Amino acid sequence: MTNKGKSGVRPKIACEISADRVLAGRIADNGSVVEACAVQELPPGSVVPDLTEPNILQPEVVRKAINDALGGVSGRLRDIIGVLPDAAVRVVLLDFDTLPSNAQDAESVVRFRLKKSLPFDVEKAKVSYHVQTALGGLRLVAAVALANVIEDYEAAFRDAGYSAGVILPSMLAALGAAEADNPTLVLKVDARTTSLAILDKQQLLLFRTLENTRGVTITGEQLAEEVYPSVVFFQDTYHTNIERIYVAGLPESGGAAPALRAQTGADVQDLVASSQLGTNGGVSVPRWRMAGVVGALVS
Repeated sequence: MTNKGKSGVRPKIACEISADRVLAGRIADNGSVVEACAVQELPPGSVVPDLTEPNILQPEVVRKAINDALGGVSGRLRDIIGVLPDAAVRVVLLDFDTLPSNAQDAESVVRFRLKKSLPFDVEKAKVSYHVQTALGGLRLVAAVALANVIEDYEAAFRDAGYSAGVILPSMLAALGAAEADNPTLVLKVDARTTSLAILDKQQLLLFRTLENTRGVTITGEQLAEEVYPSVVFFQDTYHTNIERIYVAGLPESGGAAPALRAQTGADVQDLVASSQLGTNGGVSVPRWRMAGVVGALVS
């Protein structure tokens, strides 16, 4: 949950660790296309994403998967963007009238506000935040995770020979692939969670991570039912309607389109477009799995 590589330049490589696989990608020099990507499956139980418990239960297995995935795309590059499971990081939106100009004082204020929002001691956490302007004040997008959880993921990358100078939760990374000039709902499904974000004018207005016991087998109707309360909350709060919905993480995102369209009237499309992925270096990685890596690189 930092934002630059060792050189001060954003890395051209991203690697995502999830509960069931490791994904890697490399951005082209023009910055708009992920020109190569790779995937390595993980045995069940290797990584168990969680806010408070150890996540990486088989370090050597994970290290090898990282090495194998990145080996095909990284070349000589060693600085990477590390993308972590959404279930390992809590994302919170906080509203403030003002914040202290001193960065250390501002972080203390943010940590104080976070205390009641977390199932762990904020003093043992790493906190990163982005400031958005809001009507009459500031809105912060804060990403918080236990320091030891983050350090385990950093160690996994380091043991494989890479430095994760940038760390992002998967959903925040994926938002980098979304165009959101108008009210836009982004949905991302993985093996354990369904994450949703609502943006307008490129500002994040709502963010929720829901437990998802069905994983990627969730149907379009079930997905629409799960996100419906958040859509209604947004419409009631901001007095506007969702105009576009992006979906990631489902093998057949088109299957979710009818239910989501019926619920909102919005246009529904894949979050990762074909134009954002190159030839993948001959490796076949489904677009619907690549949202975290692609978003991290094209943002």
